[in-house]
Amino acid sequence: MNIEELKKRACETIEKRKKEIIDLAKLVLDNPESGFREVKTSRLVAEKFQELGVEHRSGLALTGLKGRIKGGAGPGPAVAVIGELDSLVVTEHPHADPETGAAHACGHHCQIGMMLGATMGLLTPEVTAQLSGEIVPFAVPAEEFIEVEQRLEMRSQGMVEFLGGKQELIRLGEFDDVDIAMMCHTASDMGERRFAMGGTSNGHVVKFVKYTGRGAHAGSLPHMGINALNAASFAIQAINSLRETHRADDTVRIHGIMTRGGEAVSAVPSDVRLEWRVRSSTPLMVVENSAAVDRCFRAGALAVGASVNITTIPGYLPMRHDSKLQDIFRRTAVEMVGENGTLVMPPRRNRGGSTDMGDLSHLIPSCHPYTAGAVGPGHSKEYIITDYESAVVLPAKIMAMVVIDLLADGAKRAKEIKANHRPLMTKQAYVKFQRERAEITEFDGAA
Repeated sequence: MNIEELKKRACETIEKRKKEIIDLAKLVLDNPESGFREVKTSRLVAEKFQELGVEHRSGLALTGLKGRIKGGAGPGPAVAVIGELDSLVVTEHPHADPETGAAHACGHHCQIGMMLGATMGLLTPEVTAQLSGEIVPFAVPAEEFIEVEQRLEMRSQGMVEFLGGKQELIRLGEFDDVDIAMMCHTASDMGERRFAMGGTSNGHVVKFVKYTGRGAHAGSLPHMGINALNAASFAIQAINSLRETHRADDTVRIHGIMTRGGEAVSAVPSDVRLEWRVRSSTPLMVVENSAAVDRCFRAGALAVGASVNITTIPGYLPMRHDSKLQDIFRRTAVEMVGENGTLVMPPRRNRGGSTDMGDLSHLIPSCHPYTAGAVGPGHSKEYIITDYESAVVLPAKIMAMVVIDLLADGAKRAKEIKANHRPLMTKQAYVKFQRERAEITEFDGAA
């Protein structure tokens, strides 16, 4: 059986089971869980792995699951097909959990469906028999870098070190035996295109900021207090004043939320907390902009005589697509949806967001394409999957076909990609780099 026949068989299996695959994605949609808390979602994937006969390990970086499927044609490279387990917190979303506010406003539920769907296709007996190497279906936690204060508490308890899922899995060595990685993300901004690849993303660092002032009666004794809310407000205005210094090519995005603004409207706020993010197109610009933001946070404290504690947390690296792997995706997408349905973005096209797939792409050949099927702005109450055929079934077929291209014929193409790839970091260098980015700064504005 030649490669094209293997692809056809895998796609036939996915097509026959597409209702099951879509229903799995919808089940995840209806049970959203934020990062490192994906207990129900992890259990669902484990049950499906068990049903499919996929050997797997669970509890990786708390909730991750890693399967292994050995090809029947002998040893070779290991190819990971990744799906992200976690949701956002968007309380207004129509599918939000009424108690936690968790909601799949970024389409990760579709990733679990497509990862399992691709696995089903690749488990077609005549397909698996002719593949060399290993298929690694991998459900990973905590891509969305949110709920920072809670994750810092997890870190203090030794539950995790890094606060992003793939970051932590890299540290734990769970990608040491993976040679090539892929995943696919839903998108709502593709126009008439159905599948897109290429481009890049921002790197970032995350900050947890705590202003400490002095409480007092806001009506009768405000002069006795030190207003931590005013300190934070001054800092935010200072950060906004930096915008004219940002160059367009650096794709700078600096944004955040206030998670605590005081306790009573009748009291001068003494404890104000922020979660902030500093994104830029290169690690160097992240460093420069991070330092500028820290100056603003200190300025707020200095203005009112408060103190500030700034915890800088290592975030993600820009996405770096392997060109040879991306070309296999492009050819496969054209085969499935035609030239007019396929978009290849220039390498420097930056979508502005960030992903921990960027971290992985600095270590091993990786590709992170996008598939249609969603409407509405990402991360909002309006982000809804309206076409599950495009959002789940199509990418399941495409990823299964790409894996076949890689591992058929003695895994010739996978071996070529692995041999030609030049990683930007080793795993050891990556862990060292991320640890060095972690920093805690304290400043007393009254000193």
